[in-house]
Amino acid sequence: MPRSHETLKMIIEDVFLEAETEGYCPLRIVTNRGEVQGRHYRVEDAKCGVIFVGGAGGGWDSPACGLYPRLCKELAGKGVASLRVRFRDPHQLGEATLDVLAGLEFLQQQGIADAALVGHSFGGAVVIQAAAAAKSVRAIVTLATQSYGTSPVADLSPRCSLLLIHGTVDKVLRPSCSEYVYEIAGEPKWIMLHEGANHGLDEVAADVYREVRDWLLKQFAQRQD
Repeated sequence: MPRSHETLKMIIEDVFLEAETEGYCPLRIVTNRGEVQGRHYRVEDAKCGVIFVGGAGGGWDSPACGLYPRLCKELAGKGVASLRVRFRDPHQLGEATLDVLAGLEFLQQQGIADAALVGHSFGGAVVIQAAAAAKSVRAIVTLATQSYGTSPVADLSPRCSLLLIHGTVDKVLRPSCSEYVYEIAGEPKWIMLHEGANHGLDEVAADVYREVRDWLLKQFAQRQD
């Protein structure tokens, strides 16, 4: 069986943040396990931040018609920093979780106190695993998540709020995957099933954009009250 992040160790050796281009600063986190790449949407004096990750396809995968880059730019205008993380190996849950944890450590060094994680498909399990290991995570959004590797969600309540979004005609990962996660998770939790939407959620991209944006901003606002 693949090893979990708990049996692996990542040491950050150096961090390189380049000049801003297209609204974000290219980021390289050099570790003993390889280089983690990111795109940092920096906000001066931000205390809240979001990490976005894709699925097993790797690269800069984003569901719902480019949800991630669009949302990162709008959140920046509302005082929330964002970081998109590219998996070193998008097929190893333990390694991918370490990538997100490296991203969280970077955000903490930037002054981020409260973090949210958003993951699509395989990335849904990754963000749940990362949230279980990092106390700074206050909210999780999964988009068409897999069920494998999500059992730690049962231990995240009440520290972490959870939003699950899935399409009813997903042919890659059935909506029952999100329903399973919802069932074992504690409160606060929400699930949204979109009629006629497939795995990428492109058919309901506008709805998903609004739901994720509004929910994240609400979670951060509640933490600051």
